[in-house]
Parts: sequence; structure tokens; C-alpha cells
Amino acid sequence: MAKKARSVGVIIVAGGSGIRFGGKTPKQFFRLNGKTILERSVARFALIPAVREVVVAVPVSFSKNRTVAGLQNRYKKISGIVSGGKTRQESVWNGLMGFRSNPDVVLVHDAVRPFVTRNVIIRVIAATQQHRAAVVGVPVSDTIKREIRKGFYGKTVDRRLLWTVQTPQGFMNDLLIKAHEKAVSNGFVGTDEASLVERIGVPVRIVEGSQMNIKITTREDLRLAKVLAKRQP
Repeated sequence: MAKKARSVGVIIVAGGSGIRFGGKTPKQFFRLNGKTILERSVARFALIPAVREVVVAVPVSFSKNRTVAGLQNRYKKISGIVSGGKTRQESVWNGLMGFRSNPDVVLVHDAVRPFVTRNVIIRVIAATQQHRAAVVGVPVSDTIKREIRKGFYGKTVDRRLLWTVQTPQGFMNDLLIKAHEKAVSNGFVGTDEASLVERIGVPVRIVEGSQMNIKITTREDLRLAKVLAKRQP
């Protein structure tokens, strides 16, 4: 059994440019009912007692931004603002190196998932303590087809074994650092942190989340987020 965590550090990944939205402002700095998407995500974790510090990875051009500086003043658990990398993987590594302390558990969360619940965060922390690695996910409800050639499918995939993975993703700190170092040495770039941990042979626990833990990627997502923000001020 993994050792009991004494402290939790959180990396909020807000390093994306949001090019699919267009314009000069990345989507994590859009406002929902008076608060930026980024602030809403930070606030979710700042209220968790076990969380000792939060590091935010932002685009290089926003590292000295007034909005970001104001956020750090409002939330004392933010111990650092680091520059995002060219990939998510680089941004998370910069976040790991940005911790002032040496947290036992590290949670990585997408800044553009501002509606994650307290209950889910606490359950991910607990699952990480027990299993060393845990992710939030929801069972796939749609029928999934596998394409055999362009425009044609030849097999229906058993959806009972499939999950859509969200964040936060939780890992024991030493495990996540080891997984990152191994990936770099192999020239591997993963789509999430769990993919790095899987490569070194560590199984990842799935914690069931919610369909409301949406990732704001498109304008349609933003419209839905505005509705949800009115329900969750």
C-alpha cells in the first residue's frame, strides 16, 4: 500500500493558446459570470484542506499579466506561476519543478475544466494515496465504431471497457517525476500524465467523475459553461 500523503500539490495546466477560439486571448482567461475560467479552476482546489500549494502554468506571454498576478494575490495557496511549454508534458514538468515544497501527492488539472467538484477531488486524492496513480473518467455511453478504411467501419467496439478520461489526474510525486524522466529519455510525448505512468508499468486507478466536468475547447462548450456558471457562482 502506498504511504499516506502528508501534503498535496496541484498543477493547473493553463499553458494553451486556445487557437481554436480565435483572437488573442486564450480561453482560460475568458470570464464566466464575473470570474475567469482559470480562477474558477484554481478556486476548486484552493478550498481543499489537504492542498498545500498550487502552481499554475500559463502561456509565456501571460506570465506577467495583471490578471495572473491578481489571481496569485487572491489565492495564497498559489506558490508559483510558471511558463507553459510547447506541449502539455513540458508544462506539467515546469509545474513539477515550480513547487516550493516536496508534496507527496501531485494533482494535475486542466484549467479549462472549471466545474470539477470537491467530492471528485477528494476521491482522486484518496485513490492516489492507495494506488499511487488515479484519474477521473466517465464510462463511454455512445456506440463506438472502428474504421477499417476511410469512411467505412468494420467493427463495433465493446464500450463496457471504455472510459473517457478527464482531470484531475493524481500521482505520487516521485512516480510522476520518474515517468516524466523516462518519457524524455525515450523521446515519448504523451497526451496526458497517465500515459507516461502506464509506460513504466504502473496501473492507473479510475475514479468515476461527472459529465458536468466539461473541458471548454470550443465555442459550443463555452456556451454550455456560461449556463453552468450561473448555477455554480
